[in-house]
Amino acid sequence: MATSSPPIKTKPKAPALVAFGEAVRRRRKAQGLSQEAFGDACGIDRSYMGGIERGEHNLALVNIIKIVHALGVKPSEFFSDLDDLPDLDA
Repeated sequence: MATSSPPIKTKPKAPALVAFGEAVRRRRKAQGLSQEAFGDACGIDRSYMGGIERGEHNLALVNIIKIVHALGVKPSEFFSDLDDLPDLDA
């Protein structure tokens, strides 16, 4: 007799990570870049970049700077997209 496994619980994504990922995706698409081409420009693997855009990875500052520079914007300009986050505690 087979036993059933308990359902896998997924941790809720932090709103700040989701907002960061959405901002990256929006700017990347506006430049007409695929995740693969953009990942190459940043030195970040395409599959990892997909996780960033989905808010699944809490990035090191070095990778954040690589991403922002590859987007061709100043960090202050990029982060102004995130000024209206409702809650950074999550």
